[in-house]
Amino acid sequence: MKGLGSGVFEIAVRHKKNAYRVVYAVQIDEDIWVIHAFQKKSKTSIATPKQDIKVIRDRLKRLKEQLK
Repeated sequence: MKGLGSGVFEIAVRHKKNAYRVVYAVQIDEDIWVIHAFQKKSKTSIATPKQDIKVIRDRLKRLKEQLK
């Protein structure tokens, strides 16, 4: 997942012709935080839907603010 900053990683999994994504952030103390998990449903593009990117960015921002 590019453009979300250091310490943010994505796991992409295929299962029975479906695609799933889990985006998580590490390097926040000793904890691993799951930011967003979803089933990717687009049939025409490999890109992550913009709405899911917005959810990830918003949750990451709130998490960083809470941990300050």
